[in-house]
Amino acid sequence: MSLKWLEWAQKIQAISQAGLTFTKDVYDKERYEELRHISADIMNHYSELQIEEIEGLFRNEHGYPTPKVDVRGVVFKNGKILLVKEKIENKWSLPGGFCDVGLSASENVVKEIFEESGYKVEVKKLLAVLDMTKHAHPPQSYHFYKFFIQCEIIGGNSTTGIETSDIDFFDAEHLPDLSLSRNTASQIKLMFEYNENPLKETCFD
Repeated sequence: MSLKWLEWAQKIQAISQAGLTFTKDVYDKERYEELRHISADIMNHYSELQIEEIEGLFRNEHGYPTPKVDVRGVVFKNGKILLVKEKIENKWSLPGGFCDVGLSASENVVKEIFEESGYKVEVKKLLAVLDMTKHAHPPQSYHFYKFFIQCEIIGGNSTTGIETSDIDFFDAEHLPDLSLSRNTASQIKLMFEYNENPLKETCFD
């Protein structure tokens, strides 16, 4: 859920990034750079992230700041949901990741599912758009919107990818150790509600 220090740090970062994008005054630029450093210092103090890592991420951000988009593929088979085991954490998540420039949300999720699980799918329905700050994700430097998109398997075979070490289907009562930065147990169980009730309206926020 939202942490006040993280909310402050993200807002300070957003103000500094917008200022650095539009200012033409050298003194204002110095002030916005200082704001960016303060934001990174707050995150470093309250989280396990190193300040060099945080400032490196912030320096790579340009233009007016907006939330990043993360897509997650929701695929069911025989009443069980598809999860992949992430190599970086050795924990499980819905297949997905950041949206790539030049691809739509649906094109991104199809690509991610194939790369991480080996399954070819077609998109069926947008189930939810969730603001990660309103859910039980661990603190992260960026503000994300998470798109949960239901898909149906049309081909392919279970195959691990560059980022995944295992693939399996799970029922709602026997979920594995989840990668909480990617998805929470309550979000996975919400996806089961859509599988049980296809007429359930899209959830957002």
